[in-house]
Amino acid sequence: MTRDPIRLIPADFTPVPSLAQLDAADVQVVDELGHDLDAIGVIVHTEGDVPEVALDREALARVGFEGKPGQTLVLPQPTGPTLVAVGAGAADEQTDASLRDAAAAFVRAVPKQASLGIRVASLAGVDAETAARALVEGALLARYRFAALKATPKEVAIERLQLAAEGLDAGTAGVGTGIAAARAASVARDLTNAPPAHLTAPDLADVAVELGERFGFGVEVFDKAALIELGCGGLLGVNAGSTVDPRMVKLTYAPEGESTGHLGLVGKGITYDSGGISLKPSDGMHALMKMDMGGAANVLGTFTALRDLGASAAVTGWMMCTDNMPSGSATKLGDVLTARGGTTVEVKNTDAEGRLVMMDAIALAVEEGVDAIIDIATLTGAALMALGQSRAAVLGTSQAVVDSLLEASGSTDEPLWQLPLEKKYRKLLDSDIADLSNVGANRYAGATTAALFLAEFAGETPWAHVDIAGTMSVDSDESWRSKGATGFGTRTLVEVARTFTPPTK
Repeated sequence: MTRDPIRLIPADFTPVPSLAQLDAADVQVVDELGHDLDAIGVIVHTEGDVPEVALDREALARVGFEGKPGQTLVLPQPTGPTLVAVGAGAADEQTDASLRDAAAAFVRAVPKQASLGIRVASLAGVDAETAARALVEGALLARYRFAALKATPKEVAIERLQLAAEGLDAGTAGVGTGIAAARAASVARDLTNAPPAHLTAPDLADVAVELGERFGFGVEVFDKAALIELGCGGLLGVNAGSTVDPRMVKLTYAPEGESTGHLGLVGKGITYDSGGISLKPSDGMHALMKMDMGGAANVLGTFTALRDLGASAAVTGWMMCTDNMPSGSATKLGDVLTARGGTTVEVKNTDAEGRLVMMDAIALAVEEGVDAIIDIATLTGAALMALGQSRAAVLGTSQAVVDSLLEASGSTDEPLWQLPLEKKYRKLLDSDIADLSNVGANRYAGATTAALFLAEFAGETPWAHVDIAGTMSVDSDESWRSKGATGFGTRTLVEVARTFTPPTK
């Protein structure tokens, strides 16, 4: 159909333009890198032999190259591929994270090259499959740029990627995992980077339908009338000031054969957060509020990977999508909303809207009978203030679910830090006129009180909450994180979902 060029996504918008030319056949583990490649990156440690570069270690040192992590030296050749020495630190400290970072540094050193090879002298104790996955993820995520709205994009997609290291041929399965995980994160990045007028709640639902058809998962879209029928007062209340109707998008994945469990994923999808009546100041953070749907984007990205990775559990996702705008019809301070299931909530701050839309979804997930719930959201400035932009907060009622996230985040280099779900703070959410208030009675421990609010709706179902408010974006390229939306948390959700089993506690 014809799209409005002022407001909506162009008809030719592709949710994953950065990976449009890449599939599993384009990435290979080889014994020897091809001489027809555009560029070859050689990973060099701070000690030991220097493999396959035009200069020896002494010559490299004379030009200031020491092999430090992230350091690169481009060595043009008279013929054949350009060589790039890539620092990776001490060999005995090599990890999958350092390999991922080295691949990212190499790709950024040759931004106009499409056919690339990476040579690793030694896996140095890193499992071959893990190493292959890390190298693929580092390369693909570093090359990412949001170019969907540029008339003449300057970005060059990776068309071919070869990997070579002794013993790496035993880890070819990691290539497919890396591609699927990087693709999932890139979907999340593309959606989160999209301007708010180009990605409204109905648009986000349309993209989910398109991706579901492409990647083999079910999509059910609930419009405003359906949400009224369901009694989703949180989502409807946040949407009350908007001229664009809300959407709840339910995603379903069913594995082939018997399921090992049923995981519920909930994502906050605030396509633009003005703060509502509690209007945000017009500062740099306000400009980033197009990214307040990053949790929903992460959940949607996760579903694109499940079929390709043969996930063994059933997974159901809920994306709660609306913008949060001030108007004469907007929810006001002191209004009371009724969540799915009947819990009443006094709204004391309309800028604490994420928890309002997610309370409905968590209640629905409990009704669905899932074995565990994980929600992910750009939820609180308190998480950003406490942990900065490199580490996200995780809290939960089930230590087993929290531990699964912590373990997965260690393998994806998306660091999480567990904060206490301090029950003494629950009384701060008391309301004189409703069952709950949507914010605490004081300004302290905001990340914890927000999580305590959500925990009310999870009840006895094992539950964990990931607050990505600080990690949703970066101001400049940083290892595998590309400037803008990072997709942080998507690969961690993929890792948890693909092998999920019901928690023991």
